[in-house]
Amino acid sequence: MSLFVGKVILITGGTSGIGRATAIAFAEEGASVVVTGRREKEGEESVGLIEQAGGKGLYVKADIGVEAEIEALVARTVAHFGQLNFAFNNAGVALDAGAGIATTAEIFERTMNINVRSVFLGMKYEIPAILSSGGGAIVNNASLLGLKPSARSPIYSASKAAVISLTKSAALEFASRGVRVNAICAAIIETDMTAGIRTDEKTRGQVLSIHPIGRFGHVEEVSSAVVYLCSPNAGFTTGIALPLDGGASV
Repeated sequence: MSLFVGKVILITGGTSGIGRATAIAFAEEGASVVVTGRREKEGEESVGLIEQAGGKGLYVKADIGVEAEIEALVARTVAHFGQLNFAFNNAGVALDAGAGIATTAEIFERTMNINVRSVFLGMKYEIPAILSSGGGAIVNNASLLGLKPSARSPIYSASKAAVISLTKSAALEFASRGVRVNAICAAIIETDMTAGIRTDEKTRGQVLSIHPIGRFGHVEEVSSAVVYLCSPNAGFTTGIALPLDGGASV
């Protein structure tokens, strides 16, 4: 209950799934947690769960595809809690699953805007705030497909590969200044976003078969990795793209 007492983390896409589970995990370690997303009801529900877990919570409605809203989000975090120590750039979309190279330009642009541009802009404003707070860490949510692209999701795969590259570049730039930057690369995790392919009889067996461990991942297995990467226990770790994939990338 004391790993992150007095510390503040900002989590994008914190209204459900991996983001919400990570918010709760940090709260259990005593952190103050800011969650953002466009769904106000779910955001306030996340704050309630954060407080039940022992942390202080704040929901800020924001569209991470808009630079001014990202800038305002970080400023609101610092104004409310006095500092920013960690960030989990988690929000993302998967719009081209099954489309292959026939993906439309509109899907390409939205995918890159949410999955890549928002991570870049998030770090642009998060890193100065973290530096002003004495240093800390950032975790970016990439994907197994950033390491092992899919023929049927080329744009999503490319966007997550770009997140990994941004992560490594930022890690190198700020390694000596007290900000560590890492990425997680999950396979299929049991969330609402993956419910369709996990429950459909035509796709379940296929997607399950890519996981040598024989099952899908749990949100808590992802959140615990994010907590670790932000913790002092990972103090010598920066610039990695950590697979959380049940052996799928081996």
